[in-house]
Amino acid sequence: MAEQKRDYYEVLGVDKNASDAEIKKAYRKLAKENHPDLHPGDQACEARFKEANEAYEVLSNPDKKAKYDQFGFAGVDPNYAGGGGGYGGFTGDFDFGDLGDIFGSFFGGGFGGGQARRNGPQRGETIRTSVSVSFEEAAFGCEKEVVINRTESCSECGGTGCAKGTTAEICPDCRGSGTVQIRRQTPMGVFSTSQTCTKCGGTGKIIHQPCQKCRGAGFERRQRTIKASIPAGIDNGQTISLRGQGNAGRNGGPAGDLHITVAVRPHEIFRRDGTAVLCEAPITFVQAALGAEMEIPTIDGKVKYTIPEGTQSGTTFRLRGKGIPNLNGKGRGDQFVTVYVETPRNLTNEQRDALVRFGETLGEGNYGERKGFFKKRKKKD
Repeated sequence: MAEQKRDYYEVLGVDKNASDAEIKKAYRKLAKENHPDLHPGDQACEARFKEANEAYEVLSNPDKKAKYDQFGFAGVDPNYAGGGGGYGGFTGDFDFGDLGDIFGSFFGGGFGGGQARRNGPQRGETIRTSVSVSFEEAAFGCEKEVVINRTESCSECGGTGCAKGTTAEICPDCRGSGTVQIRRQTPMGVFSTSQTCTKCGGTGKIIHQPCQKCRGAGFERRQRTIKASIPAGIDNGQTISLRGQGNAGRNGGPAGDLHITVAVRPHEIFRRDGTAVLCEAPITFVQAALGAEMEIPTIDGKVKYTIPEGTQSGTTFRLRGKGIPNLNGKGRGDQFVTVYVETPRNLTNEQRDALVRFGETLGEGNYGERKGFFKKRKKKD
């Protein structure tokens, strides 16, 4: 009698139109959840693990998948009709390379090796900090000092971790590699995995007389003041990187980097939009009506600008080349000045009378927007 099996697609929890990537993802999840090494003695997990492996062996192979889709189990397992044989339907040509990729992360290494040696050169960790600059400093660039705490090679032992005049012993268990090979017997056969050597902790060496200053670590923590060049045009929240100014590397590896995030303090007059500088400037009714030459503040200092006669409140003028320098060093943005008419307050009787007389001399011809507004209202009504 034929062995009762679940449909392979059902086993992996995918549909028949699933892509190769979806099939592989589903298999990885099931295999990781049910691997016998993670659940020793759990026969249910072992059964699910075997079932998932069998399903993946077929569905990950285009030829076998096509035969399975057409003929079912009989298309991929010649023994199925006769009650089965062998182990779980395996034909002996399963690609164990996928298992090495999948289990490498939680078995301490890939099947048959492939793990990077822990005692090899390792890059130091990146340090992150921030610095505050003014609006003008961000615009034109500046030099700032930042104080950081970082790990550096021990000044006493030079990073060896050993007391002066002594050396470390090569670990006899891993012979300096930092990893050992572990062979495991599973229902699928014998698997070889790499694990961190427990005797030396993955360093590949054993220190019998540790340095008194760093206690065998080879590193010490120091406070350093680093000068950082803030480039012209940098914006709030942007980060600059100083290569090699981070924590020290291990086993001859390079030091990490220092990442400095720039915080630009708000300005009392200016705002920024990309490379444009925005500001608002109050003008009097007389300046707006008659025009006037004004001094406009910019990040370069004050500049003279002529306000034309009849300027309306809310009008924006452009000052070319008075904005923020481009971060790449080529050109500058513009400054945009929006003027608004400030209505006079606390008028004297004499000033009030003068305004009334002045207003009586004006007609609709002196106003453009007002005349158009009321004309539109009349049409609407």
